[in-house]
Amino acid sequence: MPTNTVPSPSSSTERLFTPCKLRRLVVGVPWLADLGTQEVDALLDASELRALAPREWLFRQQTPADWLHIVISGATRLVRVTGVGRTATIRCVERGGTLGELSMVSSAGVYLYSSQALLPTHLLSIPAPLCRDIMDRQPTCRAEFMSRLALELTDRLEDLAQLTQGDAMSRLIGYVLRQLPSHRSKAPRVIRLTIPKRWLAAQLSMSPETLSRLLAKLRDSGAINIDQQRLTVLDEQKLREFMMTDG
Repeated sequence: MPTNTVPSPSSSTERLFTPCKLRRLVVGVPWLADLGTQEVDALLDASELRALAPREWLFRQQTPADWLHIVISGATRLVRVTGVGRTATIRCVERGGTLGELSMVSSAGVYLYSSQALLPTHLLSIPAPLCRDIMDRQPTCRAEFMSRLALELTDRLEDLAQLTQGDAMSRLIGYVLRQLPSHRSKAPRVIRLTIPKRWLAAQLSMSPETLSRLLAKLRDSGAINIDQQRLTVLDEQKLREFMMTDG
């Protein structure tokens, strides 16, 4: 099982590190979902558990990409420093999300962005060479991996289009729509807003005050409801109409 680099976990966090839950975490990654029990155990035996304090960096852009990380609890943000020295928040990653996948297909073998914890965060860190070996040996894993990268690229292209052509409301609604569960349901769908509001605002290229004002506008329109960290989409069509007409 993983080398434990987590300092003295409390009883509440210890439950996150049981072998059963760690196995479930690994097969919850779409391109690792088809691994057999022995293969998952081999990954876990070579892995490490890590704990980060809020604002602590997991890795920095351009450092060797030796690990693939899966978030067990907490949240991190991905940050890219551009060629002209500007810092941009790409997105935030929460439980079950992975960090470092893009770097696994980079010929330079370095992380293409930095990752910083937003909350007390625990991660499972898997050696990247083992993940690459799985993709080399298993075409289905490789195909799913490439499919996930294509989805990631599509999301980032949509973000870019919203930044260059859309207003703040369009960026917010686009984010909300992408977070919705994929299955269609007549019941209201719920999104958990677990990352700090200031980091979500940074991801959407707006101030926290603007984010609060726009959320209030959507709530008052009847499109959504907000209860602490729960955002409930009450009328998806109304959201889309806002996206098309609000300016």
